[in-house]
Amino acid sequence: MLTAFCRRAALLAFLLLPTLAAVAANPPTPRPPDTAWLTKLLTESAVLRQHHVGVSLVDATTGETLYEQQADRYFLPASTMKLFSLYAGLHLLGDSLPSLRYVRHQDSLIFWGTGDPTLLHGDVPSRRAFDFLASRPEKLYYASVPCVPAFGPSWSWDDYNYYYQPERGPFPLYGHTVRFYARTGPTPHLRLVPHYFAPVVEPMPANYPAASDDHVRRAVLENRFFVLPWAKNWIDETPFRVGPELTRLLLQDTLHRPVTAVPFRSHAAETVYTLRGLPADSLYRRMLQVSDNFLAEQLLLMCAGQLRPDSLNSALPIKVTLANYLRDLPDAPHWVDGSGLSRQNLVTPRDLTVLLLKLHQEVTEARLLSLLAAGGGHGTLRRVYRDPKGPWLWGKTGTLSNTHNLCGYLRTKSGRLVAFSFLNNNYVVPTSAVRAEMERVLTQVRARW
Repeated sequence: MLTAFCRRAALLAFLLLPTLAAVAANPPTPRPPDTAWLTKLLTESAVLRQHHVGVSLVDATTGETLYEQQADRYFLPASTMKLFSLYAGLHLLGDSLPSLRYVRHQDSLIFWGTGDPTLLHGDVPSRRAFDFLASRPEKLYYASVPCVPAFGPSWSWDDYNYYYQPERGPFPLYGHTVRFYARTGPTPHLRLVPHYFAPVVEPMPANYPAASDDHVRRAVLENRFFVLPWAKNWIDETPFRVGPELTRLLLQDTLHRPVTAVPFRSHAAETVYTLRGLPADSLYRRMLQVSDNFLAEQLLLMCAGQLRPDSLNSALPIKVTLANYLRDLPDAPHWVDGSGLSRQNLVTPRDLTVLLLKLHQEVTEARLLSLLAAGGGHGTLRRVYRDPKGPWLWGKTGTLSNTHNLCGYLRTKSGRLVAFSFLNNNYVVPTSAVRAEMERVLTQVRARW
């Protein structure tokens, strides 16, 4: 009986061989996930249904579109534009930051900026340029290379006083901010970095306009800083006005040696040296995880300097990146700055997911995810998308008034990595309510797919 059973089994296997071979050669296409529940979540949400919502979900491995809602409509992206700046940097900048450029003329060293923001920066500090200039035997001459205006197009002018909107410039020092350290005690103490600005700091006049949460208020058009009385310790940063002469004076004060200003001229016929600085990933990581606007703006200026060393114009790397590396985006983005502070930026949700797909294809997954904020871990997502077992969502947030967006990658319960963009514009409810609703929706995507 056993022998007969074996013969029948062998015959059945023989008959199935063509079918099995065909399946192996043409594996079945995974069935697309059910999405009716997702449409219902988005359209019936009391929080989401009163404003503009755009969603795009794509399998990060296969590129298969999983879900779209208004994915071809243009939205204000806010700081998700930093993903575009990252992409420009990956293609134009190289593995390390260019700290400065210089030429040598006998006993003179003429140097100029590349836009590198890390020189004595409070959070991404580099001393490479400082040590180089401090140790040179030549006389130092600073030339201010032509650069874009201090503020980007359509930036909010009344944010000039806040840490998140420092002025752009060709040779930044201290992140273009003054860092104040206030301490209480029998004798309250205020320390400044750089100390150079101490003579222009004074108590806040009683009639000076200030917000309730201000510690320091700077005069709009000059470097005069007014400090409110304090009853507890605090640390705050306030941008300072930028200019070639102030840069020279700060360099001279910091290096403790003379620095002379000279007009900038092209050195095309001479040997121009570039001093390399920090690894580029150190800037990308800080820029993306905490959404640092200044680093993003200066990143584009460094990219501009790689393309044309005698001028730092962020419009150039934007144009080159769109024309040469992002020609296959489904919709032409309107991209005007590096940080996303401008309300002139416009992109579609599917543009952002295509960009995420390109990043996933061109950068190793471990490195890419390490650059982004991690849910429940670090950066702007540290308090949301939590799981005791570890991060399952990595992304870039983008927030302005009446705008909150999130783009990135999420790992579903089944192991699928999904690239997503979830954009919210023109809402009037608290941002915390929008953020909570987004987390509810994306948690369901994780669980069901």
